[in-house]
Amino acid sequence: MPIWTKTGTTAVLICGLALSLARAGAEPAPNKSNVSTAGRPGSGSYKPQADRTLSQDDRLSVIAAALDPKVRQHSASDCSHLVHAIYEKAGFRYSYASSSDLYLGVEGFKRVPQPQPGDLVVWRGHVGIVIRPSRHVFFSLMTTGPGIADYDAPYWKGRGRARFLRYVK
Repeated sequence: MPIWTKTGTTAVLICGLALSLARAGAEPAPNKSNVSTAGRPGSGSYKPQADRTLSQDDRLSVIAAALDPKVRQHSASDCSHLVHAIYEKAGFRYSYASSSDLYLGVEGFKRVPQPQPGDLVVWRGHVGIVIRPSRHVFFSLMTTGPGIADYDAPYWKGRGRARFLRYVK
């Protein structure tokens, strides 16, 4: 059930998001939950290495790709294909995964408790891109076409608890 479906309204929302991100400053330093082990080739030793997630500019790229009518037009078969095409357009590749697979967890994304713009919001059977977490706004393919909705609305809560996933570079 979309709140707005017109590109003009969405563009205004995106401008507000850009201002919010600009005021937010740099991303916080990674904590221990963001640390993975990666070995150096030939060294035989392992050194903790922080996962790299999307920067503020990267997040804006994802949201700008969501507004691109060409991306929406060529990938409107379902929500997971739309989200995959948006991430690819923004330059962040991952192996295609259905919304159900994303919900269970896939390589390239990590589950996070609090979403940021550009993160995925996923239910069993549906996925979208978080646009403005303070207002619970996300973008996805709805029954009426691409649009935005409130992931805290009764309809979406009725689908079960949403999970938030963050892209890892």
